[in-house]
Amino acid sequence: MRVARRSNSAKVGSITIDLPPCSSEAARNMMLWVPRLTSLIALLCGWTANFAVAAEQPADAPQIRRVIVDPAKLTLTGPDARYSLLVHGETNSGRLVDLTRSAEYSSSSTETSSVSTTGLVRGLADGKATIQIQAGGQTLSVPVVVRDTKVPRAFHFENDIIPIFNRFGCNSSGCHGKAEGQAGFKLSVFGHNPEVDLAALLQEGRSRRVFSLVPARSLLLTKASGGSPHGGGVRIRRGSGEHRLLRDWIAAGSPAGSDDAARLTLVRVEPSQRQLAMTTRQQLRVIAVYSDGQEKDVTQHARFQSNSEGLAKVDEFGLITAGETPGEVAIMAAYMGPVATFRALIPREGTTAGIPKRPIHNFIDTHVDAKLQQLNIAASELCTDADFLRRVSLDIIGTLPTADESRTFLADKRPDRRARLVDALLQRPEFADYWALKWSDLLRVDRLALGHKGAYEYYRWIRDSFAANKPYDRFAREFLAGDGLLSQAPAGYLHKVEKTPDKVASTVSQVFLGIRIECAQCHHHPFDRWSQTDYVGMQAFFTQVTFKPTPRGEMVVASRNTTSKHPRTKVIVHAHPLGTQNPDASPEGDRRKALAAWMTAPENPWFARNFVNRIWARFAGRGIIEPIDDLRVTNPPTNPELLDALSKSFVDSGFDFHALIRTITASRTYQLSSKPNETNLGDENNYSRALFKKLSAEVLFDAVCQTTGVGEKFDGLPNGYRAIQLWDSQVSHYFLRLFGRPERATPCECERSVEPSVGQVLHILNSPKIHAKLSHAGGQIAVLVERYPNDSRLIDELYLTFYNRFPDEAERKGAAEFLLRHGEHRQQAAEDIAWTMMNTVEFLFNH
Repeated sequence: MRVARRSNSAKVGSITIDLPPCSSEAARNMMLWVPRLTSLIALLCGWTANFAVAAEQPADAPQIRRVIVDPAKLTLTGPDARYSLLVHGETNSGRLVDLTRSAEYSSSSTETSSVSTTGLVRGLADGKATIQIQAGGQTLSVPVVVRDTKVPRAFHFENDIIPIFNRFGCNSSGCHGKAEGQAGFKLSVFGHNPEVDLAALLQEGRSRRVFSLVPARSLLLTKASGGSPHGGGVRIRRGSGEHRLLRDWIAAGSPAGSDDAARLTLVRVEPSQRQLAMTTRQQLRVIAVYSDGQEKDVTQHARFQSNSEGLAKVDEFGLITAGETPGEVAIMAAYMGPVATFRALIPREGTTAGIPKRPIHNFIDTHVDAKLQQLNIAASELCTDADFLRRVSLDIIGTLPTADESRTFLADKRPDRRARLVDALLQRPEFADYWALKWSDLLRVDRLALGHKGAYEYYRWIRDSFAANKPYDRFAREFLAGDGLLSQAPAGYLHKVEKTPDKVASTVSQVFLGIRIECAQCHHHPFDRWSQTDYVGMQAFFTQVTFKPTPRGEMVVASRNTTSKHPRTKVIVHAHPLGTQNPDASPEGDRRKALAAWMTAPENPWFARNFVNRIWARFAGRGIIEPIDDLRVTNPPTNPELLDALSKSFVDSGFDFHALIRTITASRTYQLSSKPNETNLGDENNYSRALFKKLSAEVLFDAVCQTTGVGEKFDGLPNGYRAIQLWDSQVSHYFLRLFGRPERATPCECERSVEPSVGQVLHILNSPKIHAKLSHAGGQIAVLVERYPNDSRLIDELYLTFYNRFPDEAERKGAAEFLLRHGEHRQQAAEDIAWTMMNTVEFLFNH
C-alpha cells in the first residue's frame, strides 16, 4: 500500500474497516462507492439489512362459516389408547384454517376419557363419552367409544419401546446411538437393530437397567426421568404416557414380543397439504399404519423437520408456524423408518389485481408464472443487455466478457442477439474448462489418490466429454461401466479414489441420482425410505471390480463372482437398483452394465431430474430441489411441474447438455432483472427475479487477473493457465483456498464453501498481491491510462472492463471529478477507481 496516500474507512455496525486509498471528498462524489462497499461488507459478514420492512399490522381474522372436527366420531381400543382431534374452520372464501390450538375442549365423562387443551383424547375406562369442542363461535360434539382398556397389553419391543427411544433422542448419534455409546450404554442408531438393543437393556450393566420386581427402580426409568444422575438430563417426565408404558413393559418382564406381531408399513400425515396465511399455525397429525390394517396416532412420537425454516417452522409436536415470506414449504414427519410429507403454500398478502402479465418465451415461464400467480407475486422486469451478457458469460464459461466483447454486444441490435451470444459461448474452449472443473469436483479428480498422471488422464476424459458435448446418458454409461486399460478408460480411476464398493455406490448414487444413501449403510435412512438392503444392493454392483497389472499399465476389470450379505441379518443381497426388490440372483456378467442401463433409461425417476436440477441451480442461483443432490420424498421440489417439464425436455433432446442450456437461457425467467419489486423482495425460492450468486473461487480470481491484465503463475504449471483450468485441486494458492475451493474429499456439492467471510472481505480490500496487479506497470490500468488521455473514454473503458456496461451519468460525473482532482497522479487515481469497483457487489457477484 502507498503509505503516503490518504485512506478512508467504512463503518459497519461498531466495526471500522480501512478502505482502499482515496480522498474522502472523491469518495463522496464518485459513484456512491462507500455505501456500495459497506453494503458488500454487511452482506459478506452476514449482517444482512432489511431494505424494506413492512409495518407489522395484524391481518383481519377470516370469517368462519363452518367448523369441522376430524374425526367426527372416535373409537379408542386398548389400554392407554389415544387420538388427536383436528379442528378446521372453513372461511367464507372456502379456504380451511386450523383452529385446533385455539379451540376449547371438554369431556362429558372424565372417568371414561380425557381430552387435553391441544385436542388429544385418551381412553381411561370402557364406556362412552362426548367431547365438546368450542371453536369459531360454534359448538360441536364428537362421540367417543372406549373399549378393551382392561385387556392385557401384548407388548412388542420394536413397536412400542424403540419409538420412545427415537422420540427422545436416546438412540441418536449424539447420545447412546453413537459408535462408542454413552456412559457404557450403547443402542443401535435409530433402533435399526432391535435384538441388540434388547440385549443391551436386559443383559448388560449387570442387568440393572431393568428390574421387573420393582420397575420404578430400573435405571432405564430413574435416569430418563431424573431420579438418578443422567448426562442427558430429564428426558421422560414421570407420570407421562411414555413413563407408564416403559414401567408397564418392565413389569411385564420386558418381552421382545411376538414374531407374528403386525409390522409398521407406512405413515400418513394429516392434513397432507394446506394453504396458510403468513404467521398462522397448523397442527399436524401423524398416523401409523400396520400390516394388519390397524391405525395408530403416533404424533407424540414422530419427528418433524421443515425443509425451509425461513418459510415455516415446526415444533416437536407437529405445530407449524408460517413465516412472513411467500413460498411453498414441506414438513417431514418421520416415525421409525417410514416418512410422510405435508406441503403448505404460503401466498403473499394483498390483492392480485396489480400482477401484470409477462410474455412467455418458453415452457419454463409457463410453469414459473403459474406458481407465482398462486403466491401472489409479480416477476421483475427483464434485465438489460449488459446484465445478460455478464450473467450468461459467467454461467456458461465462468469468464467475464472483455471490454471489446461488451462493446460489440451492446452495439448489436439484432433481435436474436442473446441467443446468438449463447451459441457462441457454447463453442468456446472455456466452456469445457469451466464445466470440467465443476465435474472434477464431483467425480473427485484427486492427485493425492491417483498420482499426477492418473489424475490428469481422469480430468482429460471429463474435459473432452464436455468439449464434444457428449450426451449425458452416454457420459454416465462410460463412467459407470468403463473397463480395460485405465489410459483408455480413465473413468475407472473412480475405483482408485473411492477404494471400496460401498464408497463407489454412495458416490454414484449421489452424483448421478441425487440420492444420499450413505446413512443406510448402518441403519434405515432417517429421512428417506432407503434401508440397509437397498444400500447393499447398490454396493453389490461394484464388488466385481478389480485392477490387474499389464505391460501397458493397469487394467480395470469386473469379472469376480462375488456375493454380498445384509450386515445384520446375514441374508444374501443381490445387486439391484434403488427402488426395486432384492432379486433371486445378481445380473449375469458385468453388473455395472445392468446398473448403467437402468440408470440412464428415459423413465428413470432420478437420473434426468437430478441433472437438470443441478444445472438449473447453476443458472438460477437455487435448485428446484435444495440441497441439489438430495432428492427424496421428504424434500420435494418447489415447482414440481417445472422440474418434470425440464426433465422431459432434456430426455427428448437426447440428453443434450447444450440444448438444456439454450432452453434455460432463452426463458424470460432466466433473463429477469435482479432488481426486486414490492411483491418479490422476500422471494428467493420461486424465480421471480434473478438472484445474486457469489462467484466461485476460481472464477473470481480469473476475473481479478483479467480486469487487471496481470495473470498468475501457478505452482507446477506453465504460464498462461487460468484458475478454471486447474485440474489439480491440490495446487497451493491462498486466494483459492480462502474463497472456498473444495479439497475433493467427498462428492457433495456442499464441500465447495459458498459462505462469505470477513477474511474474504479484507483480502479484496487490502491484499498487497491484488494491489500489485492493479498498479503493475504493464497491467490493464496502466495501458488504459496511456491509451485514453480523454477522461471520459478512460471511464468508459473501466466500466466496460469491470462491469461490462457503460457508466450512468452520476457515475461518469463522480469518476471524472475524481480524476480531475488527482490529475497529477492520474494513473494512481485510475487504480483507486478500479480497486473501488473491484470491491463492489456488482463485481463480486453474478447478477
